[in-house]
Amino acid sequence: MVVSSTNSHKEITVRRRIASIFNKREEDFPSLREYNDYLEEVEDMIFNLVAGVDVPAIEEKIAKYQKENAEQIMINQARKAEELAAALAASKGLPAQTDTDGSSQGGFGVEPGQYAPSVPGGQPRPTGMAPQPVPLGGPDMHDDEETMRLRIERGSRAGGWSIELSKKRALEEAFASIWI
Repeated sequence: MVVSSTNSHKEITVRRRIASIFNKREEDFPSLREYNDYLEEVEDMIFNLVAGVDVPAIEEKIAKYQKENAEQIMINQARKAEELAAALAASKGLPAQTDTDGSSQGGFGVEPGQYAPSVPGGQPRPTGMAPQPVPLGGPDMHDDEETMRLRIERGSRAGGWSIELSKKRALEEAFASIWI
């Protein structure tokens, strides 16, 4: 069981690392076929790294890709950061930030209550806040001690508990142990 937990942690670490480097999107490819081939190659690398198969060759391939595509990797990381910032702003009910030319950051605007872009491998996150319930009262309403005592007593009775019940049980247990 510990082995699967360790492997799971290792796989998560490897996936995060590879996803930050191999971060192209479907729109970066001319066809869906090429994008699927790219995803399959990335999954094969992740599987082999987690399993410990041909690790030096894969690390060399990653370093080569990182060197050749450094600019594209940075652009995609910046785009992802902008999208997450816009989604966070939308979830707080703030308008999406716009550049000086009036375009929204991240290339899209998310209205409150709409779905924001999903994180890699995740589900879309709803944005915006629904109306929150207003508390009708409680301990923070500065009740006096008598009111608080009555509230606690009534609450315990609502659950079927009473002080007499606990006294009766204590006596039964005490007398039952005498005749053992």
